[in-house]
Parts: sequence; structure tokens; C-alpha cells
Amino acid sequence: MKNLMRSDLFSLKPYVSARTLSGNTTAAIGLDANENPWTPAGSIAALCPVNRYIGEALDALHERIALLNDVKPENVALGRGSSESIDLLIRLFCRAGIDEILVCPPTFSMYQVFATTQGAKTISVPLREADGQLDMPAITAACTPNTKLIFIPTPAAPMGHAMNKADILTLCKMRADSSIIVADEAYIELTDDPRGLQDELKNYPNLVILRTLSKSYALAGERIGFLIGSTEIVSMIQRITAPYNIAQTSAQAALEAMSPSGLLLAQERIALLKSERARVAALLPSSPMITRVFETVTNFFLVQVKDAQEVTKALTVYGIRVRPNVCSIPNTLRFSLGTPEQNDILLGALGITLAVQKKTPRLTSVTRNTKETQIDATVNLDAPSFVKIDTGIGFFDHMLEQIAQHGGFGLALTCQGDLHVDAHHTIEDCALVLGEVIKKALSDKRGVGRYGFSAPLDEALASVTLDLSGRPSCVFNGNFNAPIVGDMPTEMIPHFFQSFANALGAAVHVTVTGQNAHHESEACFKALGRALRQAIALDGDVLPSTKGVL
Repeated sequence: MKNLMRSDLFSLKPYVSARTLSGNTTAAIGLDANENPWTPAGSIAALCPVNRYIGEALDALHERIALLNDVKPENVALGRGSSESIDLLIRLFCRAGIDEILVCPPTFSMYQVFATTQGAKTISVPLREADGQLDMPAITAACTPNTKLIFIPTPAAPMGHAMNKADILTLCKMRADSSIIVADEAYIELTDDPRGLQDELKNYPNLVILRTLSKSYALAGERIGFLIGSTEIVSMIQRITAPYNIAQTSAQAALEAMSPSGLLLAQERIALLKSERARVAALLPSSPMITRVFETVTNFFLVQVKDAQEVTKALTVYGIRVRPNVCSIPNTLRFSLGTPEQNDILLGALGITLAVQKKTPRLTSVTRNTKETQIDATVNLDAPSFVKIDTGIGFFDHMLEQIAQHGGFGLALTCQGDLHVDAHHTIEDCALVLGEVIKKALSDKRGVGRYGFSAPLDEALASVTLDLSGRPSCVFNGNFNAPIVGDMPTEMIPHFFQSFANALGAAVHVTVTGQNAHHESEACFKALGRALRQAIALDGDVLPSTKGVL
């Protein structure tokens, strides 16, 4: 691959940042990087040390992305979105006025923008009109000895369909010693083949994959992308990358999005997007405004309409923005999938009559990081599709599982706490996060049952009644006949309910009697689950309050 690179860059002495020299470790007194010693005003400073250049967080992000993409860290280069990787690839391989790239329109316009900026020529070989696939004979004929990079979005963009993987690998073989084949897999997680071409990297040194966290991980505003390729290419890309190219806050957001609960949330939302994609695709042809719907395996649709200008104007009346003029195909518009409610508004604006649709799942996540605990939690109040608990306290894990199972909702909660001290911080903070994530998922509480339950367990009887009133209060009546059950102190059970009530904003009353502490404890948590099942259940769309607010 070095034979294809600009030879003048081999002698380039890369910039070495202060964090690189220190091994990206946090010193007790860091005076090496000309930073301001104080954090700035504003809430953003509480998230991470924004007054410091990024160091350890960047290493953690690099390793996490490599792990989740099943490659080694030395095969990954991070960038500001995929765009920075595109720019650096062209800078690395193309000599101004000599070398060229090849693109297959309709395609992502930034390939040509970066090539022109570098002084490289762009060769265009359109996709086949019949099926939108690569025109292999035409590409072969158009390539020259100076065609250094061939960019192929897969899935196709801006059209959205799946590209033929065999064609891309054939190009890798044909141009093995002549060109780098860049597979831009920005939407790969939304397809039925989320591994894409990554398994072929070991077979083709001239294959490079681009990916992003903007789409499936919902981090468009943070601009995190990455390149996967051979160590030769990645090491040279890193030599010419600007120092500290990822922001502290962006790295923190990415690490949270790729945490265990973040991954679960992303998977659930990808499944919802796929379901909405199928529903919307089936309805779009019935619009009187649309003449063609292009096949898609992404989170967007390209449609051809009778008059793009008029349709864009008509949608604006409904407050809907779509993107016209994304390709040379006349009268085409592109729009992304939104929430089911947003999609219904779009479909209605396009003149499509809809049946009554189910509500969007009440699915959300919360992350809490302190010096004592690091907690990730995700709930889906409308489906018990997952229950995964890991707090490091076995009996407590069992109790949280009882809440979810008897509450009839999905719950994933992981905690890394200071158990070397004791269990207090872990149990307290998990209660706070559980209350917070349920409160967040409940949103405005329209249609909920609001109130809710008693549960016997052998000789023990627990009564938990609650009110999602928005006014936190907890009354706990009962004693436990043992100081600890498993590895969980029973004195923490009333404290759990108090912390949970405070974070949820609910009135919670607990009464428990019995002779066996295990039975008493389990009855409390099962009763809480049953109370929540009643309280969060939806029945219509009315807010259950004479005040008009909860």
C-alpha cells in the first residue's frame, strides 16, 4: 500500500501532542499542555474536563470502537465524522495535478469536494440506471494508473439501496496494486448485514471501510466517525491527523452511547426504525404526489414526485423539512425516518390515509457517572423484551429482576460501584437511576394508570402502593429478621425505596411483615413491580389528574 501513497509524506515528522508524550495519563498536576486550570461556566463542564485536551477518553473510545467492530485498535483511525477520513485519504494518496479519484454518481458529493480541494481530478462513472449497481466494465475502462481511490457508498447514498458486495470485492482484486477501494458504510447497522465488508479486510489490503456514529448511534451532532483498514494505511492516516481531533464531550457522548445499556437502546431503536421503514415503504406508493419510491435499506427514502418544488412547499406548511436536489434524477426528494408520530404527519401531508397506529414504545436510557458509581440503565415500559442486570451484588440483581419481570417492562441496568467500601452507594445510586429512567420514559404520563399492589410470599406479606403524582414521598413500615440477605444489607431496602421514590417523583408506601428476611425482601420488590405494572399501564390518552399536570 505504501507504493500508492504520496512518497513525500514518508519523511514528514508528525506533531507530537503533550498527551501523547505523557501516554495520555492524567497527572495530579498537569502543566504540560498549556491548558486553563479551571473549568468554564455552564453545565457542559460537569460532564467531563473540557478545560483539558483529550487523553484517556480518546484511548478508551478507540479501544471501544475497535472491540465493537471486531478489529484491532491499530486498524482503526478516529475522525470528525466520516468526512475527515475521506479528506485524509485523499491527502494521503493523491498528488495535486497528477492523481485522481473515481466516484459513481448519484453519490456523496463530498468525495469530489475534497478531491478538488487537494487538486486531484474526479472521474465519474454513473451507477447502472436499471438497478443502481456498479457499472463494472465502465469502471474498468475509466481507471488509469493514477486512479488512487475508488469511493463506493454501501448502502448507496443518496438512493438507499444495498450494493452488490461481490462487485466491490471484484474491484479490490482488479485494482489490488493500483487503487484503494473505499467502502463507505455509514448506514450499515440499519441493514440486514451489519458486518458489511469487515470480514474481507484480512483478504484485501487495499480495502478501507468508513463508518460513523451519526446514524445508528444518534450522535450526528458530535461528529464521530472512523476508518478501518490495514495497519499501513491507518498508521499513515494518524501521522497526518490534526492533534486532539475528537472533543472531550464528543468522546464522552460516544462512550455512553456504546455502553452496555447504550448498545441495547441503539438495538431497540434500530429495530423500531426498521419496522417503521417497512410500514412507510408500504404506504408511500399510495400518495397521489409520488410517482416512484426507491428501494432502501437505510433510515431514509428517496422518492420521485410530480413536482419537487410544489411538494416541498406543501410539506413546509406542516412544518416538515425534506431535502430536494440530492441527485441528478429529476423531481426527487429525500427524507429521513422520524418517530412513528412524525412519520404519520409526513404520510398525512403526502395525502395518505392512515389507520390508527400504536404509540411509540416508551424506550429510553440514563447514564450516571460519579466518583462512587458508574451506572447505565435502559427501560422499555411497553415490552419486557429484555431484562439484564449486573450491579455486582447478586441478591440485589435478583431484586431488580423481580421489579422488571413483575412490572412487565424491559430493563437493562449495569453498575460499577465502590463495593470495596460497601454496598451503600451502589444500591442508592441504582435506585436513583431506576427512578430517573422510568420517569423519563413516562414523559408527560398521559394515559397511565397512575396508581397501583400487594404481594404475598409464603409467610411474608408486602404491600406497595404508589402514586405517580410528581410529588416524591416514601413511607416504609416493616422490619427484617436478618441484617443481610445474600450480599445485600437489609437496612438498604427502605433506603432503596426512598431513593427510588425521590428520583421517580412518586408517593410510595410500603408495609411488610414476615419471619424470613429473604421472603420479606423479595415480597417488597415483587410488590413494587406489580404496583408499577398497574401505574405505568396505558389506557387511552387522558392525563389522570384534575390538576391537568402530573
